[in-house]
Amino acid sequence: MEIIVKTGESMAELAERLGDRHFDFLSLHGRCDLNLHQDLSNILHANNIHGATSCLGVMANAGGTDGVGAFAISDPEGAYGTGFAHFDMPVAKAAEEATKRAMANAGRIGEQPALVWVSATPGHEEQVITGIEAVIGRDAAPIIGGSAADNSVEGNWYVMSKTEMAASGVVVSVLFPSVQVSFAYQNGYSPTHHSGVVSSAEGRTIKRIDGRLALDVYHEWTGGAVAPLDTDETSRPILSESTFWPLGREVSRLGDVPLYLLAHPAVANQDKSIELFADVYEGETITQMNGTERSLIERAGRVASLACASGSLPQNEVAGALMVYCGGCMLSVRDEIDQVASGVTQALAGAPFLGTFTFGEQGALLRAGNRHGNLMISCVVFGNA
Repeated sequence: MEIIVKTGESMAELAERLGDRHFDFLSLHGRCDLNLHQDLSNILHANNIHGATSCLGVMANAGGTDGVGAFAISDPEGAYGTGFAHFDMPVAKAAEEATKRAMANAGRIGEQPALVWVSATPGHEEQVITGIEAVIGRDAAPIIGGSAADNSVEGNWYVMSKTEMAASGVVVSVLFPSVQVSFAYQNGYSPTHHSGVVSSAEGRTIKRIDGRLALDVYHEWTGGAVAPLDTDETSRPILSESTFWPLGREVSRLGDVPLYLLAHPAVANQDKSIELFADVYEGETITQMNGTERSLIERAGRVASLACASGSLPQNEVAGALMVYCGGCMLSVRDEIDQVASGVTQALAGAPFLGTFTFGEQGALLRAGNRHGNLMISCVVFGNA
């Protein structure tokens, strides 16, 4: 196997840097205002192309760039397949169809992939996982990826394959590499002493916590980081001020250490409900989490190190890595994104990596299976033999 990572300020520059080489699999990510979905068959040469927009660019070993990046695999002894589906059908069904197409394209129907790499437009990620698992089995293989993102949460995101693109859809790739693959999926936040039970919720909206109005509770828990709405406001985006104050749900434990899946508060409403970027359920216990710039800068490198350790893969035997880094976290540390990239490069002993900035992260948690969360980081590492 050989992995090549290239970035460019435009698709034309990226294609020039990749040259005329033909790849078995290529994952393409970049700004939504670049023409990522031009005629890919004429400028990028790969059997399978998996693409999704990324918030304000990507990162690689040299640091952050506001352009586009490609993670390309040449692996004649492996098998790779990509499938695409529009959300003009129920989301779970679309994800199921995309996965079936991916398996057929890989020529491995009925087999178990080492990894499922997924990108979907935001809003229904839990249903996407359900659809994928309808084909491969529940928790049978790690499902890792991130939701497509735009530059300012205006809905300008899209996903694509070699021949199709959509502002509402899903692209699924199944990977059967000839080398070892290992991964990690974590966050860079710590629990506070505040927690409560969701007593009223609908979809991605929390209405009450411990019987009290959700926004009143959240205001107290965050020490006033998110202010109440003015009387003339019907709703207000709170993504920025809530980035360091997500809500966590304990989904597993590693020894005595709880593992939390995060949900990012997105909108505060006049009725004092809170809309999130992940589903929440009545009866769940939620914990107030807190992060800092330093924790978000350093965590990516630690997740890369953990990805190596989880597969007992020495750092100097990594051929390359794919990283998903939450777009909200990136916006909070954007001026220091080169430090984030440097930490990952060091953890991977200089192996090439590509990082995409997403509006939702999917990954596999120990004893908790495949999950969708927010403000999370994942890293997939590929061995070199």
